[in-house]
Amino acid sequence: MMPDELSEIQPSIIMPTITQEKTTHKRNVFYLIRNIPHKPYFENRKHNIVLFNENCFNILPNIPENSVDMIFADPPYFLSNGGITCHAGKMVSVNKGKWDVSRGKEENYLFTLRWLRECQRILTPNGTIWVSGTSHIIYTVGYAMQDLGYKILNDIAWFKVNPPPNLSCRYFTHSTEIVLWAAKNKHSRHYFNYSLMKKLNNDRQMLSLWSIKPPGLEEKKYGKHPTQKPLQLLDRIILASTRAQDIVLDPFSGSGTTGIAALKEGRQFIGIELEETYLRLSIKRFKDELDNLLHKR
Repeated sequence: MMPDELSEIQPSIIMPTITQEKTTHKRNVFYLIRNIPHKPYFENRKHNIVLFNENCFNILPNIPENSVDMIFADPPYFLSNGGITCHAGKMVSVNKGKWDVSRGKEENYLFTLRWLRECQRILTPNGTIWVSGTSHIIYTVGYAMQDLGYKILNDIAWFKVNPPPNLSCRYFTHSTEIVLWAAKNKHSRHYFNYSLMKKLNNDRQMLSLWSIKPPGLEEKKYGKHPTQKPLQLLDRIILASTRAQDIVLDPFSGSGTTGIAALKEGRQFIGIELEETYLRLSIKRFKDELDNLLHKR
């Protein structure tokens, strides 16, 4: 999540736009991570799945450039400021942990710029990235993407069906998150499975407004992450923008939903998570999905 090294970055540093390279790599996650000095927390070589219990800045710089097909990132929203929200009909704190505490808009921006720059470097020339967030962070993400030369493809509005009520009664009820979809740069020829998305939408063009329920009890049976995303959301993202056996990476993998969707849809996966608690939760979910795949045969 938020690195100690942040204080070393100065606001005056200009982050250059990443250009396309001709470097190619073997299409295997274990080949890509061969130079990473940190041991994986979990791995499954049969299905090419690997998880690291590390800060993403200790892993991303060791992954070769132009090697990852798609990235999904659900970064800290920096909203843990002592506020309140509603959960199960009760008033609860919005504080999620030290990793979600704001350090001020300048350092939040530099943090965002830094991880987005590393993600851009490792994306293949035609690769894409999806970033989810609320108003607390998504505009920072969009601005940083423009600074780095990403090509923003869509801003998906995820409508959370049955959102929790607004207890203060001073605002409209928060019921959406934005998911930005962007290509590596303006030269990218990104992949989009238009026909499948149309088929999934009753043979109509799929809109950028997605009505998807938050994670249900089945997805939280081993525990929950405070910003856990529904499997249906990640399924759609992965099916829309990757092919079979493509390499998917999540630098803030949380409870592992991106990896579960990748495994389910036959993609390779690299997950990075700082909190060991959420990795233990992720592994239980992975084992369930591996059992499901075995029983389908």
